[in-house]
Amino acid sequence: MIMSMTGYGKKETQFEDKRISIEIRALNSKSADINLRTPSYIRELDTKIRKHLSTEMNRGKIDLSIHVEFNGQKVPNKINTSVINSYIDQLESIGDSTISERLAIAMRLPDTLKSDREILSEQEKNLIFKLLDIVIEDIKSYRLDEGAELEKDMLLRVDLIENHLEAIKKIDPERNNKIEMKLRDSLENLKIEIDANRFEQELIFYLEKFDITEEKVRLKNHLDYYRKIMKSDVPVGKKLGFISQEIGREINTIGSKANHAELQKIVVQMKDELEKIKEQLLNIL
Repeated sequence: MIMSMTGYGKKETQFEDKRISIEIRALNSKSADINLRTPSYIRELDTKIRKHLSTEMNRGKIDLSIHVEFNGQKVPNKINTSVINSYIDQLESIGDSTISERLAIAMRLPDTLKSDREILSEQEKNLIFKLLDIVIEDIKSYRLDEGAELEKDMLLRVDLIENHLEAIKKIDPERNNKIEMKLRDSLENLKIEIDANRFEQELIFYLEKFDITEEKVRLKNHLDYYRKIMKSDVPVGKKLGFISQEIGREINTIGSKANHAELQKIVVQMKDELEKIKEQLLNIL
């Protein structure tokens, strides 16, 4: 099961005279990079919210905003009338001005608003986390949908690499024969006497340096394991990244041993498909 790290969710609910909304945006990141924007009276929950997001969303760049809109008589900030009246009196003594002008100036001065810090009730705390879970489930659904598309693309790339591997298997015997013939022709052109047994031993040793049998077997095993891991029920992005590195090593080794123009072209095509897989892995949970 492949899940993308990208996601978006937003939900809102009513609690007494407040409308509470939670919005989450998630992008790709190597770790859980969580950024919270919450009202001051909710900040006591920040640590718990961070831990909950890290557990439920695993990793990614996660931006969470909680917005509270008061639609009744009860608001967190109230006008500090005693301070404003003091400012107005002082302004009046400075010079001529209308009451409206003095009020406008006073409202921009410090401490004209006083905050009645609200205490979160257990009921409101539970409601916030219930709403948070709903948003997280929406994001998980979003991640699964996008992950399904990523999975299709990566499976296609894996299949293409395996097709190229099959082409290499067909070319390999011909490649070995060409390498052997090239060596024999070179020795004949030297026109010197050689020990046939010693030549055969050296030929075998030389051909073994270009042998890619082990690389072909390991590459096939890595591709099969890659498909298997993609079906896991847990986040697999990092594990697939490690397997991709092993796939790359085998492809590079085949390329370094190729000594064959057509085989080298196939290796380049395999590398191209692997790079496309690695690009997709950057956004996989």
